[in-house]
Amino acid sequence: MKTTAWIPLLIAAVLALFGSVYVVNEGHVAIVLNLGKVVRSDVGPGLHFKWPLVETAHVYDRRLQVLDAEPERYLTSEKKDVSVDFFAIGKIEDARTFYRATGGDESVAVARLAPIIRDSLRNEINSRTLQQVVSGDRNEVVARQIGTINRGAATLGVKIVDLRIKRIDLPTGGEVIEQVYRRMRAQRQQVASKLRAEGEELSQQIRSEADRQQAVILAEAERDAQKLRGEGDAEAARIYAEAYGRDPAFYAFHRSLEAYRKAFASGNSAIVLDRDDPFLKYLQEDR
Repeated sequence: MKTTAWIPLLIAAVLALFGSVYVVNEGHVAIVLNLGKVVRSDVGPGLHFKWPLVETAHVYDRRLQVLDAEPERYLTSEKKDVSVDFFAIGKIEDARTFYRATGGDESVAVARLAPIIRDSLRNEINSRTLQQVVSGDRNEVVARQIGTINRGAATLGVKIVDLRIKRIDLPTGGEVIEQVYRRMRAQRQQVASKLRAEGEELSQQIRSEADRQQAVILAEAERDAQKLRGEGDAEAARIYAEAYGRDPAFYAFHRSLEAYRKAFASGNSAIVLDRDDPFLKYLQEDR
C-alpha cells in the first residue's frame, strides 16, 4: 500500500514538471501570462520555466511573414480608377503589444494591418496622375508611405519591413483604357516625329557637306585645268613665236592658211575680193 501511494504523487510531479517547462525555438519569441496578466515578454530562444497552472506561455513566430491582401481600387488625381495588387512583408516587433492588441491572433493582426496599408497607398495614389501611377517608380510610391504605415503598425506590435506592389491594372471599362492607348500612341508618334526630324536634319547636313565638297573639288579641278591650259597656251605661243621668228615668210604663210581654213570652213562660203587683194596671195599661181 505504501508503494502505490507514491504513484499519484509521481504523476503529479511529472505533470508539474512538464507544465513548468516550455521551449522557444530560434526565430520565435514568447510571453508569459500570470492569471491573464503579462509578467514576462520578449522571451528569447531556449528552454524556460514557468509556474505550472498559474502561468501560461505563448510563443510567436517573429520571422518575416508575407501579409497578402486583396487588390484594392483607388482614384488617381484625375479621378480615374486603378486596381492595385500589393503585399507586405512584416514581423512581430513587440510581443507584449502584439498580444494586447490582437490577443495573439495573427489573422486579427492581418485584418487590422490591411486598412492601414490601403489608406496609406490611397493617399499616395490620390496625389498622382494615371500615367505617374502606371509608368512611374513604384519603389518611390512605397518609400514615401512606409514610415506612415509603420506608425500605425506599431500599435499592433508589428513592423512592416517592405511593401511591394505586384500589379497595377486599369479598370475593365473601355473609356480609361482607350484614353491610355491614345496617350501612348501620341507619345510614340511624338518620338517617331522627333526621330524623323533628326534624321532629316542629319540628311540635310550630309547633303550640304557633299554639295560643298563637290563644289570645292570642281572649283579646284577647273582652277588646275585653267592653269594647265594657260601654261600650255603660253608654251605653244612661245614655240610659235620662236618658230615664226626664225622664218617670217613661213609665219605669214601659216597665218594665211589659218585664215583660209576659217574662211572656207563651212564649204559653202563665197568671198568677193579684188584679184590683187593680198588675201589671195597664196591662191594665185606664180606668174
